[in-house]
Amino acid sequence: MADQHQRHPGGGFNPPEPTDKGGPDYGRFIEAVRTLQDHARAVDAPDTVITRAAGLIEQVSALLAPFDADEWAAPSGRRMDLPNRGNLLAVPLTTRTVGDRVRGTARFARYHLGRNGAVHGGALGLLFDSLLGMTAAVLTQNRYQRTAFLHLDYRRIVPIGTDLQVDAGLDEIDGRKTFVSGRLCHGDAVLTEARALFVRLNPGQP
Repeated sequence: MADQHQRHPGGGFNPPEPTDKGGPDYGRFIEAVRTLQDHARAVDAPDTVITRAAGLIEQVSALLAPFDADEWAAPSGRRMDLPNRGNLLAVPLTTRTVGDRVRGTARFARYHLGRNGAVHGGALGLLFDSLLGMTAAVLTQNRYQRTAFLHLDYRRIVPIGTDLQVDAGLDEIDGRKTFVSGRLCHGDAVLTEARALFVRLNPGQP
């Protein structure tokens, strides 16, 4: 681990190094795990089915366990050819830069359900931290930033299983501080708004 950190003098925060590790089926692998998470959230199966499923999942975990690697070596988050760079944690999100804005589409799955068909509020925080952080990095051309604060205004219920629109941009840059805001919409309806402060890191700062 020490050798890995010597390779990354920016401390614990460094831009991902692109890779093709995992091969052509890595995207399929990530989607299979996402689908499993959805089924695990939704399942109402007989006890015998749950018992069998638990055994199969344990077998998959045993298959993968010998190949656990640190964050610098694993392909997760470094597959630039895949949505969210192949990062399983991130909410599925596709974006594009349009002038001085970042726009795109997000879709929450059954795994992100809170109650009564609504997306869990914490999943919305995860989405906006990713969206606004990427916006700050892309529009300032500086990837060495960390979240200082993130404020969300929950305007309306956010549905699962629906394509939603995201839009974000820079509000202000003050020295090392970058203020960013964005919103999540369903058509003309604003569902959630967010604003955040990202701080540019000094050399070597984790």
